[in-house]
Amino acid sequence: MNALWWSLSLLLMVAGLLGTLLPVLPGTALILAGALLHRFTLGPEASIGGWSIATLALLTLLSYAIDLLASSMGAKCFGATRWGVIGGIVGTIVGLFFGLPGLLVGPLVGVFGGELIGGKELIAAGKSTWGTVLGTAAGGIAKFGIGLAMVAWFLFATLRH
Repeated sequence: MNALWWSLSLLLMVAGLLGTLLPVLPGTALILAGALLHRFTLGPEASIGGWSIATLALLTLLSYAIDLLASSMGAKCFGATRWGVIGGIVGTIVGLFFGLPGLLVGPLVGVFGGELIGGKELIAAGKSTWGTVLGTAAGGIAKFGIGLAMVAWFLFATLRH
């Protein structure tokens, strides 16, 4: 029975790592779910401790904060105004409700629209939007790194027993 729980836990973690790169899956939340499944099915003596669970939960929250802010910060580095940054955050939040297309396009439309509302010309608004693309890519790389760190933490803490 232990092999079943290990397999399911690791399957969730692999899906979570894929989810850090593909916005369709909840990424680090799946990794945390795999660790929790392992903990609650095999018990504290054969799994990770409470501090490890807390650390994985904090890393999960950090990954979502990075995801929310990365595109806006990228836009800011490329000259976005407050309107563009607000538009990027709004576009990200609204995009969450439209699945994969919304997650990919929402921040871009938000920054571009925010810049136009704020009075920027098309070329300047496009430059800020390009910053959003680069920020989103950097955020994805950071989320993947956090996901790898979470899986490594889990494996180290679990196999240490």
